[in-house]
Amino acid sequence: MNLRLLLPFLGLVAVSSLSAQNEVVAPPVEEVHDPKEPYTIVEEMPEFPGGKEALFAYIGKELKYPAEDVEGVVYVTFVVEADGSITGVKVLRGIGHGCDEEAVRVVSGMPKWKPGKQRGEAVRVKYNLPIRYKLAADKGKQ
Repeated sequence: MNLRLLLPFLGLVAVSSLSAQNEVVAPPVEEVHDPKEPYTIVEEMPEFPGGKEALFAYIGKELKYPAEDVEGVVYVTFVVEADGSITGVKVLRGIGHGCDEEAVRVVSGMPKWKPGKQRGEAVRVKYNLPIRYKLAADKGKQ
């Protein structure tokens, strides 16, 4: 092996390993969160008692179809408080015909949820929920 070709390569390896030792590592950034504002994403998201299937069953049981021949999705936002209660229910995007008000009524009447947690502590979390209005496929066919 040619020693003249190997020496520059060894020098390059030595320089690169020295520069890696002198890297400055920034300290971790502490999360700053206004306690008055709800989180949007947390380590453990809030959960309806019994899970998603129970949530869908609750909505299906409680939701009254207020208008004939209307289909669509009402997007509702609300806050799951640290104690699991539901507050601040609002329509993000609605379809009208009484469907928006009915979605707000059903969400406002939900039982307490299992609250969201951040660093092991129960916190307020903003939650968005789509509620779909769909006519039965066999409606009107007899």
